[in-house]
Amino acid sequence: MASGEELRELMRRFPAGVAVVSVDLGGERVGLTIGTLIPLSLEPPLVGFAVRREAALHELLRATSLLATGQESLAQHFARGVPPIALWEGIAVREGDRPPLLEGAIGWLTGRVSAEVPAGEDTFFVGEVLTVEAGAGRPLVYVDRRYVSA
Repeated sequence: MASGEELRELMRRFPAGVAVVSVDLGGERVGLTIGTLIPLSLEPPLVGFAVRREAALHELLRATSLLATGQESLAQHFARGVPPIALWEGIAVREGDRPPLLEGAIGWLTGRVSAEVPAGEDTFFVGEVLTVEAGAGRPLVYVDRRYVSA
């Protein structure tokens, strides 16, 4: 049987899109960088992503910003694994009555969790997509332990 470290080393060579999942609960904003966002279904529109069970955002997921080239610092900012996951001072967000969406992203999704499946040390979330909005620019991807332009 393969080890987790062997799998990690191989998957580091496989590019993954970078997104930030965020939530606003009564003015408390939290965000987390993920590299597991995938489309699951068009009818109904569904996406999926994994989050470690110990992550503070685990139970609070609501919106996703798909990061663009040049937003490496945002990806690093929201990738911290210790509370607070993200401090929002100085982070440009799109205003509106919704969870925080990062300015400059290649697109934004809002939705709600419709299912969750235990998956090893993570939970795989299925998100029902409520809104989709396209931005501009090139996507940011993570490969070989660094952020690069796609």
